[in-house]
Amino acid sequence: MENMSKLENGMVTIIQVFHKYSGHKCKLKKAELKALINNEMSHFIMKIQENDTLDQLFADLDQNGDLEIDFQEFITLIAMVTSACHELFVPKH
Repeated sequence: MENMSKLENGMVTIIQVFHKYSGHKCKLKKAELKALINNEMSHFIMKIQENDTLDQLFADLDQNGDLEIDFQEFITLIAMVTSACHELFVPKH
């Protein structure tokens, strides 16, 4: 699409990154979520080294208990991290 805004481009990027890791099934298993976070979000979230950390995050995100993270559940993670990092990018006057 042409002439998309920065926000729209950001939204497309979120969708593309999710599908890069989830593939055609459109759901992330635990290892895929770990890879996505460690490869794509390492400036905002410390790399996940401990399985306990991954297990807790996964359980918190997996709202429907199907042991996979769907796009809606993934967006919850994006919203939480974006909200937590907001202060870092507030323009100083």
